Order: sequence, then structure tokens, then C-alpha cells
Amino acid sequence: MKVNLKMMPYLLVNIAAFYILPMIIRDMGTAMLVLLVAIPLICFATAIVFGVKNSFNWIYSLVVALLFVPTIFIYYNESAAFYAAIYGVLALVGNLIGKILYKRNCIK
Repeated sequence: MKVNLKMMPYLLVNIAAFYILPMIIRDMGTAMLVLLVAIPLICFATAIVFGVKNSFNWIYSLVVALLFVPTIFIYYNESAAFYAAIYGVLALVGNLIGKILYKRNCIK
């Protein structure tokens, strides 16, 4: 799978969120804050910005989901596997919203 170089800055933000934010987890409260608020917001926001600047690319959301998979074994356990799908879907929806905004910006 060839990853477009235009994706790299956005994927690096997601990598930072996936691999650095879990280091602040100290208890169940911060774990839920990171997994249910911080990381989803970052995935969604970067996908929107990617979509606005580059239009839609379904590979982006697939790569976002795949980037989360190793963190399951590093920081979490197998019960966190469904978060990969959630983050991939959030990236897909954000990318679609960004595509709509991209089309509006190209017309003007």
C-alpha cells in the first residue's frame, strides 16, 4: 500500500496522538478521556483538514485505523481493538466532510 506523501503530516499528528497521549494515562478516568475524547477529536479534526486541503482519499482512513493497531498491544489489551475501527470511521467521516468543504473552496 502506497501512502501518499500529502498524507504524512496528518498521519504524523495521528501517530503522536496514538503513541504519546497514552503515556499520560494514570487511571481509568484519564484512560477514558484519552480514548473517548482526545484521540477521536484529533482523528476527526486531522481528517477534516486533510479533506479540505486534499479532497477525499479512502486510504487515509484505512491507514489511520491500521496505525492504532500496534498501540493495542503496547498500551492496552485486546478489548481496545474496536477503537481502531472507531478511529477509522471517524477519519472517514471527517475526510468526507473535508471533501465537501474542499469542493466549496474550489468553486469560489
